[in-house]
Amino acid sequence: MSQPAGPLALAPAMADNLARWLDSEKATRDRSEHTIRAYQGDLLAFLAFLGGYHGTPALPATLGSLTQTDMRAFAAAERTRGLGARSLARRLSAARSFIRWMSDRHGFDASRALAARSPKFTRSLPRPLAPDQAEAVLDIAGDTHAEPWIAARDTAVLTLLYGCGLRISEALSLDGRDWPFREALTIRGKGKKERQVPVLPIAQQATAAYLQLCPWPLEPQSPLFRGARGGRLNPSLIAAAMRHARQVMGLPPTATPHALRHSFATHLLAEGGDLRTIQELLGHASLSTTQVYTGIDDARLLEVYRAAHPRG
Repeated sequence: MSQPAGPLALAPAMADNLARWLDSEKATRDRSEHTIRAYQGDLLAFLAFLGGYHGTPALPATLGSLTQTDMRAFAAAERTRGLGARSLARRLSAARSFIRWMSDRHGFDASRALAARSPKFTRSLPRPLAPDQAEAVLDIAGDTHAEPWIAARDTAVLTLLYGCGLRISEALSLDGRDWPFREALTIRGKGKKERQVPVLPIAQQATAAYLQLCPWPLEPQSPLFRGARGGRLNPSLIAAAMRHARQVMGLPPTATPHALRHSFATHLLAEGGDLRTIQELLGHASLSTTQVYTGIDDARLLEVYRAAHPRG
């Protein structure tokens, strides 16, 4: 077998199959646009590697002849390029899913390639803020900008992240038709899955204060949170407000807008919240994700189940 060469152009037959697989993932598994783009990049990298490694553009038959050695060579090449273990694990997972899908449609045995293992990686635990720190961040956010309506806007967005556990993308996707908030917001999260999230009075009040000062008219189809020129607010501006707050408070770089969502979950759990309910509020597909998200260890998880189970 030849040594890896430069990437070759994707064969039309493979490009067509890749497009069909991505469409299938989006339609049948309800993948988000972000996930589809990531998978596309993963597969393009994988197929480009195979083209260079074998000296000819990858075809369906190429995938049918792959072995563990080929998969390990791809993993080694990606590590050499500096790809981290977690990203590599996702890239290999996408490659295996595509190979499995291709084997079903083209009738080849993919067991040798699918037997390759993904690299192990340690999932980094989130670092939530302490309750008093989270409250202080919301207070300081109101002093981050000389323009009163912009300062009120930043406060309102951060309050939704901490008070409702929203992702920043979810908060910034709200439109005028979502106001006034009811007792619960209908949020469309990852994979277009909808969930109901209770809205605290403090979030209602912070958003009302922002809208009272906002110079832009509130219309059903317009973004609820606007940038200075009236368009939908860019997440980087909320990150900047959070960065200012943590500098004032001397917090570590891990104190990001997303850390407020971690804090929401962790503080609920600390006050006796049910782990399954917190999972639903966060929109997590798996309880294990919520377990990691809140930093809960196995002993605490067992304690939660014993307290909740009728035979505990």
